[in-house]
Amino acid sequence: MLSARSLFQEILDNDESFRLFCSIAAGGESQGGWENARIAALVPRSERDLAPKITRHGADEDKHGRIFHALLRKRGLAPVPVPADTDYTMILERHGIGLAHERLRADRPLTVPDIVSYLAHSRVTEQRASEQMELLRRYFADHPDVGRAVSMISGDEDNHLAYCHEELLRLAAAGHGRTIQRTLRVCALAEIRVHRDVSLAVMAHMGRILGWPRARSALLAFGIRAVYAYERAVGWRRMVSLRMPERRDALGGPATPAPEFA
Repeated sequence: MLSARSLFQEILDNDESFRLFCSIAAGGESQGGWENARIAALVPRSERDLAPKITRHGADEDKHGRIFHALLRKRGLAPVPVPADTDYTMILERHGIGLAHERLRADRPLTVPDIVSYLAHSRVTEQRASEQMELLRRYFADHPDVGRAVSMISGDEDNHLAYCHEELLRLAAAGHGRTIQRTLRVCALAEIRVHRDVSLAVMAHMGRILGWPRARSALLAFGIRAVYAYERAVGWRRMVSLRMPERRDALGGPATPAPEFA
């Protein structure tokens, strides 16, 4: 029977597919850590109170990258280069979503519209990350190798999502509501396309590693495209709504260390 649980279990059980999975995840998290560190350094004077939270966000992402690398070391595996067609963060940037790396490398302070763009991009991508990690936590919280890592990362992603909601609502109350809603919609529609394309690419790479028959690969591709069709019709709306989270000031303290992994 083909299910999300059996699919992930198959990927986890094979060293080569596990190596690719962890390498892709570590690369994305490390990239997010760098981006947040640069944004924190360039925050405009009027938003300086955000800098420690953005720094915390980046520290969490760096920690997640270290965790995935530690999971590889635990199995005696080395990371592999991330295939370009699976590089979610860079593909989003090429679609103009979020702040371009060229802008972040410049030593010019960001503007409030830049911060809105950053938070809207984060609100959309953290929705995806929170949902994906919740799925893994549901199935593998008790897994002897990845259980603690999945649970820790899932909690962090929930905090990141709560932080984005709270800060975007604050900026909406300050008069940026229309810009926020417009930016969220653009980000969400671009993200679901990129997620579809990256998911198809990842499954193609996994299929080659695991020797999936053509019929199984076709079924998985059909499922990915069906999810995209749903998200394009109505599912994207969950990524643009804003509500005050139960977790207030979710990034108000230092990053939680992960000594058992890093």
